[in-house]
Amino acid sequence: MIKTAKRFIRNESGVTAVEYAILGVAISVIALAALSEGSELREALMTAFVTIQTNINSAGS
Repeated sequence: MIKTAKRFIRNESGVTAVEYAILGVAISVIALAALSEGSELREALMTAFVTIQTNINSAGS
């Protein structure tokens, strides 16, 4: 029984998948917080895209 428990503790297969899942959730939460309604980053990106769109449209005219 003790030998099985030690083997289970030393077994690291599957740990990487769990770590990647936790990292993915953390990145998603940060991205959602950064791009949520009213955030400065979201407003800056929206302004930049509108400026780019305006410049492209005026260049095509």
